[in-house]
Amino acid sequence: MSEARINSISNEQGTGGPTISGITTFSGTNYFVPPVGNTAQRPDNPQKGAIRFNTDTKHLEYFKGDTLGWVEVEASNEELNGGHRGLVMGGNAPGASNIISYVTISTLGNTSDFGDLTLARGSNTTFSSRTRACCAGGYAPGNRREIDYVTISSTGNAITFGNLLNDNHQYACSGTGDQTRGLVVGGLKLPSPYTSINRIQYNTIASTGDSIDFGDMTVGRSDLGSCNSSTRSVFIGGQDVPTTPGGVDTIDYVTTQTLGNATDFGNLIAVKTPNDSGCSNSTRGLVFGSRSPANTNVIEYITIATTGNATDFGDKTFSGSYSFATSSPTRALSFQGSGNIIEYVEILTTGNAVDFGDCHPNQSYTSACSNGHGGL
Repeated sequence: MSEARINSISNEQGTGGPTISGITTFSGTNYFVPPVGNTAQRPDNPQKGAIRFNTDTKHLEYFKGDTLGWVEVEASNEELNGGHRGLVMGGNAPGASNIISYVTISTLGNTSDFGDLTLARGSNTTFSSRTRACCAGGYAPGNRREIDYVTISSTGNAITFGNLLNDNHQYACSGTGDQTRGLVVGGLKLPSPYTSINRIQYNTIASTGDSIDFGDMTVGRSDLGSCNSSTRSVFIGGQDVPTTPGGVDTIDYVTTQTLGNATDFGNLIAVKTPNDSGCSNSTRGLVFGSRSPANTNVIEYITIATTGNATDFGDKTFSGSYSFATSSPTRALSFQGSGNIIEYVEILTTGNAVDFGDCHPNQSYTSACSNGHGGL
């Protein structure tokens, strides 16, 4: 057998190379290097099945066609032996709840019992890695600092993790992060007169311990949404009490693995207080509805790797207040915060939400997380 060793082959302009047809075998024992580049460097007219490594998301991705676009190559491991799970932790209807429930995001159906928190609370937030889900802060009544955690692939009661910073700002905040860090942002200072704050704090999810100061958002606010990629954490909307209690259209972001203040990202279509109804895969961030200045059912989205204003995605089936959300790499779930409806959309398309099932009626005014969100 003859052997030819060539470093590179391209056309005259350097814009393309040869087309290899038939069965092609790579006999090397080291590695195969696909095209590498960031999101902005994706080709303009790719063929279906084209594969590349995205340096923004740190994942292999392939082109699934003009409708779905670029999709991450999904992988499974022992950390996902229950599938991509969405967990709902706590609640506040009619009083503070210690319930943890879950769904398998790739299926349809009602939530199932997971276990109990160490402390009943509502208006709390959550953050998660592939293995752990953490519940932070809330109101029980009075602001709470406690952080609990569970192992997502199992079921059982929560274990004490640590405490948020001791500044009485742990009510109506939002949680996000990546595989190693969980961020808790904003919040409402109690007692009256209420004041929204701009603090960002973080924890290392794989360990236990108290939160550490990260920096500040561009605008202090509570009742905001958040989402994340593997590099960025984005903070969406909210209300700046007492300055703009009807809501703001602010979107800002940080690089999750650094420390420092947030940078302007863009604006929502309209001012809104989305509560904890933001979620994402590694490329798109979604926010579901709003409770003020009026209850709305509008879903908006952003492209996390860029900056810019939000775009209309579609509508929820309901306009109820206090929604919360979570996601897998392909699907986003929205939970009705003043009822028990769960609905979903496919993240890489646009369109209206579809019924998923029902959640526990005592789990409104709370938060959800998953082992498949965009930061992983």
